[in-house]
This record gives sequence, C-alpha cells and structure tokens, in this order.
Amino acid sequence: MRPSLSSGVRAGALVLAGVLLLAACSGGGRGAAGGTRPSAGTRAGGGPVPSPLVNPNDLLPGGPPPDGIPPIDHPRFLAIAEVHFLTPQEPVIAVELNGQAKAYPLRILVWHEIVNDRIGGVPVTVTYCPLCNTGIAFRRPVIGGRLLDFGTSGKLYHSNLVMYDRQTNSLWPQALGKAVVGPLTGTTLQLVATQILSWEDWKVAYPDGLVLSERTGFARQYGTNPYAGYDTSGFPFLYDGTNVDGRLPPLARVLGVVTNGALEAFPYSVLQGRAAGGLTAVNTDVGGEPIVVLWKSGTVSALDQTSIPDSRDVGAAAAFGRTLGGRTLTFRVGSAGFVDEQTRSGWDINGRAISGPLAGKQLPRVIALDSFWFDWWAFHPTTEVFGS
Repeated sequence: MRPSLSSGVRAGALVLAGVLLLAACSGGGRGAAGGTRPSAGTRAGGGPVPSPLVNPNDLLPGGPPPDGIPPIDHPRFLAIAEVHFLTPQEPVIAVELNGQAKAYPLRILVWHEIVNDRIGGVPVTVTYCPLCNTGIAFRRPVIGGRLLDFGTSGKLYHSNLVMYDRQTNSLWPQALGKAVVGPLTGTTLQLVATQILSWEDWKVAYPDGLVLSERTGFARQYGTNPYAGYDTSGFPFLYDGTNVDGRLPPLARVLGVVTNGALEAFPYSVLQGRAAGGLTAVNTDVGGEPIVVLWKSGTVSALDQTSIPDSRDVGAAAAFGRTLGGRTLTFRVGSAGFVDEQTRSGWDINGRAISGPLAGKQLPRVIALDSFWFDWWAFHPTTEVFGS
C-alpha cells in the first residue's frame, strides 16, 4: 500500500516545496546554457522516439520549473590555499580522473544539483540530489556528434532528481543514470567514482586538488541549507513509491555497494555503532568479491541545521576492493587509524596507503554510492542490508 504522510510531515513537505520554489526564483544569475526546455523530440539521427522505460505520470513535478534550480555550466575553481569559506567537517563530493582531483562542496551543490565540467580533460557532470543524499558523477558522452550537457528538469522520480540533456531533451533519473523518456531512452551514462567526505580529509589527501568556487554567477546563500531538518523529518519529500522497505527508516543513510551484480546496503548507523576511536573497518564479500567498507567520523550532514557547519556529525563511508597485488588484505582499526593485518600499512578513508610497505598504493574502487535508504531500495529492491 502507498505510505501516507503524517500531518506534521505533510506540513513540512509543503514548507519544503515553498523553500524549493523560493530557491529557484531567488535573485541573480544566468539562465540555462543552451536554453531549451524538456519537451518531445526526435531520436538522434531521425526516427521515432522510443517508448518510455517508466510511466511518464510517475515523473512528478517537484516545484521549480526546468532549470529553476540552475546548474553550473561554467564552474570556476580554486587552489586549496585560496579556499577560506569551508569549515573542516563540511562535506564535499570528491572526484578524480586522469590524475586530476576536484572537490564539489555540498554547500554549493545543495543549491544547484548539477555541475557540467571537465576533469582530467574528460567531460563529466557532477550531480547531487538533496532529497536522496546521492552524489553521483557521470561521463558526458558525445551522441550524434553533440556533447551532452545536463540541466534540472524540475521533475522527480521516486523523489530523485530527474536530469534532462539539452541536446535531445531526454529525461534521466540521477539514480539510474539512464534515459527513461525521450530520444535517448535506454542510453546509460558511464559512472565516475565519487565519494562524499569532509573538506579536511579531502584536502589532506589531495593537496594539489581544485575546489569549486562560490563565484558561480548566481546569488545564493552558500553555507545555508534550504532543506533544514529534512534528514530527520521521517519521510522523503514527494516520494511516490508503492511502499517503503521496513528494514531501515526511510531516511537512514546507507552506502550502497554493487559488485558482480550483487547489491548490499551498509547502514551508517551500523557502521557508527561498530566504531572504535571514530573509525570502522568491515571486511566482507559482495558478489564474491572481497571488499572493505570504511567509516570515519568527522563529516557533517548537509541536510540537518540551517547552517551546514553547525549540523550534526554523520561521518563518511567508502568501499574498496581489498585484493591488491594478488593478495587479499584484512583491515582493522589500529591506534593510528586503518591498518591491514598482512603488511601493517596505514590507510586513509580514501583507500590510500599512507604509511608502511604499501605506502602510495590505492585500493581498487567498487561502485559505492551514498544514499538515503528509501531511494537506494526504490532503485535496487533486491538489495541485502548489512547487519540486518
């Protein structure tokens, strides 16, 4: 049966809708690059538009119009020494490609949701859905001779951000990374590894990295959270799922892992409950692949207090393969941090060896995405829950 909202949550949803509309209409800034709005189109190269993969009626209007929450199409970046607006525990989305590392602060993305960019020479779009707490990056493909760039459609699917590409006006739920309506229906974007972690941990790991600047061309109150109290409100905004899996609360934070087609969600509450000295290392297998899930305290929520720096500490989680150089490593928490038992090398939350015989080595990345439970389950209903 369809879940019903309590009166308090319903009122909160109405307030949130008003906040979103106000944010979309707040002063200053450019319009969408390319300017077109989502509408019916033709398949690239001609021919009829494919049948939708989802019922278009399930793509719900979220409040703002297309690009009412404006993407950043011409991002500016700063060196670490030039950044004075971030506090140590603030969350950033970390992306690294071809030796170039960039950080996208959630204090900015919570207002824009999409950044069309290039990292290491590769065209990418970096996205964040505040309603689902999903930070996902994709390679931007060239289709029909045109490089795709993305905007916010103003629609939601299972409360998840629905993007549109400005070249064909196809619609792409962020959590799927696949076009579900329009000329490119069925096309899947290639994921780029992302990680949400604290500004402090990111800048220590990537001292030569670049940071998205607050000089976006838009007038927004960066550092404030337009979704104040959302992640403790009890139920997601405009979620139209037919039910909610009861193994976890809908807005429980999880790290969703996919390896060899197998799915497992690692609740932050379980990881935090196993912590020693603010750290957790879980050695396990998913889909037959040995992995390690790491959790570290010291990263605040972007969706808690009105002032993001004043929000509660929820920590950061990451997952990596633990087979390196033909040897499967076993991790534990030591007095100095994460340690593997085989070589006693020290490791950080980024999966990098920072001391010992393996210093400088990087654990292989697996698909691991932060999400609220309701959203992860809505798109991955066969998932297992670690510790359930």
